[in-house]
Formats: sequence, structure tokens, C-alpha cells
Amino acid sequence: MDRTYEPEISLDRDSQVPLYQQIAEPIEAAILSGALPAGAMIEDEVSMAARLDVARPTARRALQELASRGLLTRRRGVGTRVTPPHVHRPMKLSSLNDDLSEAGFTPTTKVLEYTVRESSPSEAEQLGIARGEGLLAIRRLRYADSHPLALLTNFIPLDIAPTWQELGDHGLYRCFAMRGVEVTSARQVIGARGATEEEAEALGEPMGAPLLTMERTGHATSGRIIEVGTHVYRPSLYSFHFSLFTS
Repeated sequence: MDRTYEPEISLDRDSQVPLYQQIAEPIEAAILSGALPAGAMIEDEVSMAARLDVARPTARRALQELASRGLLTRRRGVGTRVTPPHVHRPMKLSSLNDDLSEAGFTPTTKVLEYTVRESSPSEAEQLGIARGEGLLAIRRLRYADSHPLALLTNFIPLDIAPTWQELGDHGLYRCFAMRGVEVTSARQVIGARGATEEEAEALGEPMGAPLLTMERTGHATSGRIIEVGTHVYRPSLYSFHFSLFTS
């Protein structure tokens, strides 16, 4: 069983600083200093209110304030934990694996599906191959510092398909580069929707929780389509960054 963290808090009931803020500040300081690591369990509002002799709504507001800043994650039936660091991904043509490494995270990959099969009519059209021609269908779970971050589904032409082992050790674009194939352009659509039961279980989110989505079609230098991807991300840990200009 996880150890529950009970923050050392000294309340000044004569201060003009609200009690909920006096509770939240030392917890925030412990998180930002690293004294309270990602994933650590925080005592619940009932226990906190009783221990500090404050009203339960006061303790609840303190925890909600920290959750609204992305420092805590609260889930019914699970408890309140320190949120892992957020991944800020720039909008450039790159692999998630490389972006995580550059940002100082340790990426790992679990290959959930690796299937060689005939393409359906719609898949063949997306990949620009003949109907019924073979493809590789893969699904991977990508972690950042041991935290599940993204569920990645891709269709790839068979002649440039990576092995299971390669996909577990490298990002997809690195696997392509090992075959002399470079991804030079892509069409990408970003959206959002609720998590399916399978996605929720894989990512550690409640069913129906909001997820970021990305659909990408990658092209090689020749213009050939070399991957079609449908990816979902945990928005509590992940965001896209854009730079916008007037002209």
C-alpha cells in the first residue's frame, strides 16, 4: 500500500491569508522542490480537515486549487496524487520518442499489437497501396518516466515495416531511418474526444475522460505515404505548442 503524505502545515488563524491558501502553499512548495515526488499519494480532504481542525470544504478547496494548477490529480475511488511532469511538445515533424528524450524524459514503449495482414479498402486508400496489399498494423503504449502518456496506432507498408524489437527500442521515425527512409512532410489533424474503455485502461484514465487526438499521414522525400497514425494522449500530462504569426 502506498504511503500517504500528510503535509506539515502551521495555520495562522488570525492571518488575512485564507486557510485554504495556507494549506495549499506548503504542499505546492514540496511538489515544486521535488520533496514530494510524482505519483505520491496525498491524504484525503476528510483526514486533512480533521487533522488540521478546519472545515472539510476548506481542505477540499486547497486540494482543488492545486489540481487546477496541474500539480495534483484527483480521482474518485483512487485518491489524490502528485501529477507527473507535463510534456510540452512543439509543433514540428518529429517522433514523440525523440521529443521526450530532448525534453529530459525517459521514454519507453510497450508494443501491444503487431499484426501483418491484408489492407482493407479504406486502409489501402489512406496508404496509397493496392487493395488487399499487405500492411503492418501496430499499437504501442508510450511512457514518459514510467507514466503512460500516449496510445499510438499506425499502419505501415510491409516493405519498410520495422520489427517488434525495433519498435520496442526506438521511435517509429528512427526505425524508418534505419531503412534509409526519411519522413519529410506530413498532414496532421489535432482534436479531442472521450476515452474508450480500452484507452482508459491503457492510459490509467477514467472511461470517457477527455483525450487529445492526433491523426497523421507521413510522406517520404519521394512523396510516398509511409505511415498513417491515429494517436491519443493524456491532456493532464501532454500539450502541443504552436507559434503563430500575422503573415
